[in-house]
Amino acid sequence: MEKMKVGIVFGGQSGEHEVSLMSSVSVMKVMDKIKYDIIPIGITKKGNWKLFLGDISKIEDGSWVEEAVPALLSPDPKHKCIITLIDGKESRYYLDVVFPVLHGPRGEDGTVQSLFEMMNIPYVSCGVTASALCMDKVFAKKILEQNGLPIVDYKVFYKQELLVRMPEILSELEDYLNYPCFVKPANLGSSVGISKARNRDELKSALMLAAQYDTKMLVEKFIDAREIECSVLGNDEPRASLPGEIIPSRDFYDYTAKYLDGDKSELLLPAPVSKKDVTRIQELAVKAFKALDCSGMARVDFLMSKVSGNIYINELNTIPGFTSISMYPKMWEVSGLPYKDLIDELIELAFKRHRKKNELKLA
Repeated sequence: MEKMKVGIVFGGQSGEHEVSLMSSVSVMKVMDKIKYDIIPIGITKKGNWKLFLGDISKIEDGSWVEEAVPALLSPDPKHKCIITLIDGKESRYYLDVVFPVLHGPRGEDGTVQSLFEMMNIPYVSCGVTASALCMDKVFAKKILEQNGLPIVDYKVFYKQELLVRMPEILSELEDYLNYPCFVKPANLGSSVGISKARNRDELKSALMLAAQYDTKMLVEKFIDAREIECSVLGNDEPRASLPGEIIPSRDFYDYTAKYLDGDKSELLLPAPVSKKDVTRIQELAVKAFKALDCSGMARVDFLMSKVSGNIYINELNTIPGFTSISMYPKMWEVSGLPYKDLIDELIELAFKRHRKKNELKLA
């Protein structure tokens, strides 16, 4: 039987480039080599697309770039392939499906998904709309709010506002949210650019830091909470995994705690919560998944108040981490779905969504 040709896209131009490298290697290592012909496609930090057919162990440290060759996706949707041109010789590597293991802007935000839509090629994870909405924490919160789903109080500000009325913004936040509070770039993941502010000086610094990553900043009310996550899988009939809990090595689960001090943070799988709370978390995860028009997969992050026990939806990640310490595959493993089978199902879901979409009329 001919192997299925799977393009694994990694890297990208976001601040989560290194996370993507780790995730992609983890995915490629676990994929069934008898079933799949893996075609690694890297995107450099400058946005150059390259085909890499070397040792995947060179991906994590970035040395893959030295052996990779420039490549481009075929502009003709009849030819679903990636093309290289070396010494005047053209080579085509045909693709049956693409698995973008990309995190953050220009990878998880609908941009790359739009490219695959134009190529008319199946791809893993959410479509263009859901990817864009979930990437933007502000729009995602507005939709969750409109659907009656629980979220924490928040305020939104734009970079230009900081330049002209910083004192007023600080006072407004102190009146509405008080301290401590969290400041986040609206469009980034892996907790990049996020700060916890405990006073006015820290709040000002946090806003300026977030403004380095985005033109829109989200400021959220602090809740003394447990950090709970839940994996969702499926298209029209999504299902939720058992939830997991993260006890971070630092004040909160920031980039350092996730990827640099990963072995110091404690991951509790499944989360030590009541059956009632498990059901509530799973129900909210699926409702959020549907409200934002997700498909394929998403990881839903929650905050569970240590005081009241109330559960709040924090955010959705449409291409969650797939590193050796990432919660998305780990939560499915404790729910009875092994990592290798999870990859198989994600690829099958990509084909199902693609077939369903191609049945629709364009005009």
